[in-house]
Amino acid sequence: MNTTTLSPEAGPVLNISSYLFAPLSDLKTLRDSLRRLCRRLDLRGTILLSTEGINLFVAGPGESIQKLLDALRKVPGLEKLEAKESFTSYQPFRRMLVKIKKEIIAFGVDGIEPATRTAPKLPPQQLKQWLDEGKPLMLYDVRNDYEVKVGTFANAVPAGIDTFRDFPQAVDSLPEDSKATPVVMFCTGGIRCEKAGPYMQKAGFQEVYQLEGGILKYFELVGGDHYEGDCFVFDQRVAVDPRLQESAVAQCFACQAPLTTEEQNSPLYIPGQSCPHCFKSAQETMAATLVKRQQKLKEVTTPLPGSIPYTNTRQLFVSSEQKGKNLYEVLAEKVPAASQGFWEKMIGQKLMVEIVQHQDQRLVEYRAVDPIVPLSAGQLFEQRYPGTTEPDVSTDIQILYEDAGLIVVNKPAPLPMHPCGRFNKNSLISFLQEVYKPQKLRIAHRLDANTTGVAVLSRTSAIARQVQPQFEQGKVEKRYLALVHGHPSEDQFICEEPIGTSRVRGGGRRVEEGGQAARTDFVVAQRFENGTALLEVSPKTGRTNQIRLHLWHLGFPIIGDPMYQPGGVMQERQTLGIEEPPMCLHAWEVRFLHPQTAEMVTFQAPAPAWANEPAN
Repeated sequence: MNTTTLSPEAGPVLNISSYLFAPLSDLKTLRDSLRRLCRRLDLRGTILLSTEGINLFVAGPGESIQKLLDALRKVPGLEKLEAKESFTSYQPFRRMLVKIKKEIIAFGVDGIEPATRTAPKLPPQQLKQWLDEGKPLMLYDVRNDYEVKVGTFANAVPAGIDTFRDFPQAVDSLPEDSKATPVVMFCTGGIRCEKAGPYMQKAGFQEVYQLEGGILKYFELVGGDHYEGDCFVFDQRVAVDPRLQESAVAQCFACQAPLTTEEQNSPLYIPGQSCPHCFKSAQETMAATLVKRQQKLKEVTTPLPGSIPYTNTRQLFVSSEQKGKNLYEVLAEKVPAASQGFWEKMIGQKLMVEIVQHQDQRLVEYRAVDPIVPLSAGQLFEQRYPGTTEPDVSTDIQILYEDAGLIVVNKPAPLPMHPCGRFNKNSLISFLQEVYKPQKLRIAHRLDANTTGVAVLSRTSAIARQVQPQFEQGKVEKRYLALVHGHPSEDQFICEEPIGTSRVRGGGRRVEEGGQAARTDFVVAQRFENGTALLEVSPKTGRTNQIRLHLWHLGFPIIGDPMYQPGGVMQERQTLGIEEPPMCLHAWEVRFLHPQTAEMVTFQAPAPAWANEPAN
């Protein structure tokens, strides 16, 4: 039985790979006990269990690895489990998985049972001697093509497969006369040869051997003689050299192809996105995907979901600050535009109810409301509006880009980003959720309903936690285009007026002393003869209505703005109608750090027509 010791020259993390074909039973109990043990020992990697045996790749402290092996060797059938070892200075696995599988190495051929019959094993030293002597034989590499590319034995015959399930077809295509030639199969650690050997024997090959312990054991006992390149391994190291040290080979995030140093230096290699092997196909795949997304988006928005009458529901949560007030008082604060008479009618028609969640979370009770009883913090009410229809919105959404983490669109107007006010089903996020379901998309930043241009969404909560703070902390470079009334006297100017947090006149804001700090930089791109000017705008902070309010305060209101109008007039309007002239504000470009590649990315939405053809 092997014992594990840390070499003083080695890194602090011991990596083992091991497998054993043996009949195993009670797999769920074994899986659960191994999960608990690995968690306690702070180990990471993968253990696959099957009725045919065990296959594992695990890394961690040497003492912990030994305890895992000791525990496994106490399992009936695994007493002879051996492990191949190597060391790294870091943990090469992200998490610990223990899974039950039909096969510990997927092959898909019935009647192949390595625990009872497999090809004879050829020790690495014997293979080296045969190769030194020039013994006639066929070295057969049963690994996948992407592994062979990293390195293989000199003059070896590759199986030419993408997955091990293709191996039977590869054997069937070998020349008939090769069946009389001695065959030495090899793979990374030997497990695939355990099944490949019996299959080749059944196919009529007369003398079949498997390299004992695979390439890794050959490296350990013999070194790199007769081997060219490195050996692909299935962890963050990607490949190891004949000294079992991590090599310079990398792996493409998109297509999983191993990459040489030369390929890593190619301009087609974009970490996290593409490499020389998949760059073209990645672009074509994205284009095809976006065409399908656009078609789905058209289906989702035809007809507009909000145009079909439905019962809209809104919830009201009582906060600790509202404790002791009655329902009328809270509603007056929340919806000042609605009268008490309106709420009396809602309550009388039982369109306002209290939601009571019982201890059994599946049981919910709807209770009648007494509007004058003092409220308690945590109470939840629901308002119901039957027969609701929503105003029409623009559905001309263009999906500019998507990857595993992000979606970038060119938002049209008028279109709210999320449900609010008169809009619930007719919003950008509502449409896109239907296109990308079951994913739950998250908006990374906010654009007004009347503003067009680049909008960024995250596809997972993990991505959102990295993208949204960049917008909130002002780390995103943003450029807008704005068409305004008047000609600014300076070609470049800045506004740093603070913006109040209180809503006024229909949800607008005002510049006011003591408000939130705000800064917007402006560059005049063009002054037109009709008295308007095109500006490039860079907001350095992200306050509500910031660009619109700063320009209005400076005396250059945006053309088409329904609220901040010329002459210092503020109207009680927010969202424009679908047939009204547009508000001439466009989110033109954003630049930020991509959370998956850790590189700066730039997304731009084409400039609208009004940027080139100013309104009269």
